[in-house]
Amino acid sequence: MLIAGLLVTSAILRVGTQTGTVLALEKLTGDHPVEEMTAHEDAPQTAEVAAPPDIEAMLGAFKAREARLDQREMQIRDRMNALAIADEEIEKKLAQLEAAEAALKQTLALADSAAENDLSRLTAVYENMKPKDSAALFEQMDPDFAAGFLGRMQPAAAAALMAGLTPERAYTISVVLAGRNSSVPKK
Repeated sequence: MLIAGLLVTSAILRVGTQTGTVLALEKLTGDHPVEEMTAHEDAPQTAEVAAPPDIEAMLGAFKAREARLDQREMQIRDRMNALAIADEEIEKKLAQLEAAEAALKQTLALADSAAENDLSRLTAVYENMKPKDSAALFEQMDPDFAAGFLGRMQPAAAAALMAGLTPERAYTISVVLAGRNSSVPKK
């Protein structure tokens, strides 16, 4: 008896749970009128009918977002390509500038060595001149210019040349020589 009661209860539950699905399928196929459905069965069907527009709206929003993301990704890709091209151009310009700087340094080094060679040669000329003749030239020179040459000369030749200058001119050149390194930092 107990087993029979359980089997009957199981059958009732199966039929009861499947009834909503069967009625929903009948409504969709049009076999039975809508009025036959109970209020309990209307709630799940309303949710099923209302769900597709929500899902469609959600899918539409996802597609729109995907399109925006694709567009943004394309913009970023284009920007990255433009930056890569700009980086290549910057590298080329930087290499050109470095080459130009090296050439300029080489030119300046040649000019400096040429100027230094010219000054050394002219200093040697003044040292080898008779003191009386070179003193006449130094009397006419600007004191700063004359002090530059005297500072480069050997002390014996510079002393002989200074002895041939007028006392005022010798004093002026001596002041320039003594003061030209006074502004150099001591520390």
